[in-house]
Amino acid sequence: MIARLFHAWERQLANVTTDRVVREFDWGLDWIDSNASSASAQDSLREWSTNIMVDTDQFFYTPPTEQYQLRGSILTFPSHFQTPHPENNTVHARYFPASQGDRHRRAVVVLPQWNADPDGHMALSRLISRLGISSLRLSLPYHDQRMPPELHRADYIVSPNLGRTLQVCRQAVLDTRRSVHWLKRQGYDRIGILGTSLGSCLAMLAAAHEPLIKTAALNHISPYFADVVWEGLSTAHVRAGLNGAITLDQLRQLWLPISPEPYISRMRDKQVLLVYARYDLSFPVRLSRQLVQTFKQHSVPHRVFTLPCGHYSTGIAPFSWLDGYALISFLRKML
Repeated sequence: MIARLFHAWERQLANVTTDRVVREFDWGLDWIDSNASSASAQDSLREWSTNIMVDTDQFFYTPPTEQYQLRGSILTFPSHFQTPHPENNTVHARYFPASQGDRHRRAVVVLPQWNADPDGHMALSRLISRLGISSLRLSLPYHDQRMPPELHRADYIVSPNLGRTLQVCRQAVLDTRRSVHWLKRQGYDRIGILGTSLGSCLAMLAAAHEPLIKTAALNHISPYFADVVWEGLSTAHVRAGLNGAITLDQLRQLWLPISPEPYISRMRDKQVLLVYARYDLSFPVRLSRQLVQTFKQHSVPHRVFTLPCGHYSTGIAPFSWLDGYALISFLRKML
């Protein structure tokens, strides 16, 4: 009965948004640097994706930059990966230095959820800073000031354009790593990351490839990027664009470079918190528990916190308070 009530509430909350667009399927070969010998678009993308998995350190590598600018609380710098949209190629972040404690030692990068509004996770970031940990809230690609005029939602980071989704999620990881490098330059030597929903997936990819990240609080989780898009309530319009063009198994293989599952063993030297919601329809709970089980099977140290709500209802009190308490308590203890 409780599950039915939460599921009905989740659908009601999801339906508040009425401007989702079903976009056309595209292999997205114009977004990748492919020297594939395959004749078909699918085979070319699969060959490119398979080659990435041979050396993901190279795929997620970003060179250092000196072009950081901090004006007041706003940090900007160029993204290493350049897209066709100039607005998206400058990274924007909001910096909240700690108001107490040793602010030159502990800091966390905060990655909000997909389609978070400009104020999303700002209150959480402020609270983290008030409790002694500086925070840097990053705007994801194609969000906030990075959104070109043709968009009203951040569709280009998750869409039926497969190559673009791969590269824009990669861009988010590269931007996150440059954010971490900036924090290091400010004197922070204990750096963590907190990600929610899509931000959780990107946070794990960044933590798996950035040695400076020592702690990861992952809020809403799944082992595979493709499965969430295929099954999730929030991505039903993306799934509609995929229908008939590709199978789930094929999509999972193509999007493996941006899925957490291949990188679990790389989290062995990190402090990890895995948070999932018992009645989640956007990150189906079966997938969340599968990721937790895989952490256990690989003997990767981690902690688990289960929210007694759904995905959308996580943002509503008292569940938002409970979620924030779990995340911040973990960061304060582990950083």
